[in-house]
Amino acid sequence: MTIDALVEIRNVTYAYGRHPVLRDIDMTIPRGKMVAIMGISGSGKTTILRLIGGAIRAQRGQVLFDGHKVEPRNRAELYRLRRRMGVLFQFGALFTDLTVFENVAFQIREHTDLPESMVRDLVLMKLHAVGLRAAHAAMPGELSGGMARRIALARAIALDPLLMMYDEPFTGLDPIALGVIANLVRKLNAALGSTSIVVTHDVEEALEVVDYVYYLAEGKIVAQGTPDEMRTNCDPLVRQFVHGEAHGPVPYQYPSRPIAEELGA
Repeated sequence: MTIDALVEIRNVTYAYGRHPVLRDIDMTIPRGKMVAIMGISGSGKTTILRLIGGAIRAQRGQVLFDGHKVEPRNRAELYRLRRRMGVLFQFGALFTDLTVFENVAFQIREHTDLPESMVRDLVLMKLHAVGLRAAHAAMPGELSGGMARRIALARAIALDPLLMMYDEPFTGLDPIALGVIANLVRKLNAALGSTSIVVTHDVEEALEVVDYVYYLAEGKIVAQGTPDEMRTNCDPLVRQFVHGEAHGPVPYQYPSRPIAEELGA
C-alpha cells in the first residue's frame, strides 16, 4: 500500500562544519498523522525541523513538502511553502512587547490582506481553541509558562497549517500544563486535519499521543515504529531512552582516562 506522504526526507546528510549530524536519513511523514522524532540531545532532531522549514539546506539528498522540493535558495517558493507550515518553538518564543491578541494576529496580517474585522474573529477563534480567549489583552510577561505555550500554539495554527512542527513542546511545564498541551496537540491535529511532527524528550507523554516514532542516534535512524513497538523494542539504546534507565549504552561518565591516572596515583 502506497503511503500518502506530506513530508519526505530522502538520503539526507547534514553536518555543522566537520561535525556530522545527519547521515543518509530517510523519513516519511504521512498526511494526517502525528509522528515523533526522538533521541538524546545532539542527535539531529531539531536539525530535521530546520531542514523541513528551509532554514538550512541539505548538503546531500532531498527534502520534499507536499511534493515540492524545499529549496532555501528559491526564496519565493520557500515562503509559499512556509505559509502552509506552523511551528511551535521551544518555550513559545512570543513577542514580548506585543499583547496576546497581537501575537496571534501577527502572521495573519503578515501573510494575508484580510480586513481587521476578520482578523479579530480569527484571533479570538484560535484563542478560544486553546482556552485563552479571555487573555487576549494580556502581555506575555503576565502569563504562566503553560499559558504562554498555549498562546504560541494559537499563533502557530492561525493560518490553519497543513503541517505543524513542535520543537520540545512539553519542556519546562508542570504536569497539569504538560497534560493540557499534549491533549491540545492531539485534538488540534484531528480538528484541523493537519499533520504533526513532534520533537521531544518527554517519552511517556509523546507515546500517548503520536501514531509513529523515529528514534535517532549518532545521526542515523536506529529504530522506528508505533508507540507500542517502541515500548517493547529490545535494542539496548532504545530501551535505555524509552524507559529512562541510568545504565546502558549511553554512559554516565564522559569518555576519559581512569581517574587514578588523572590524579597521578
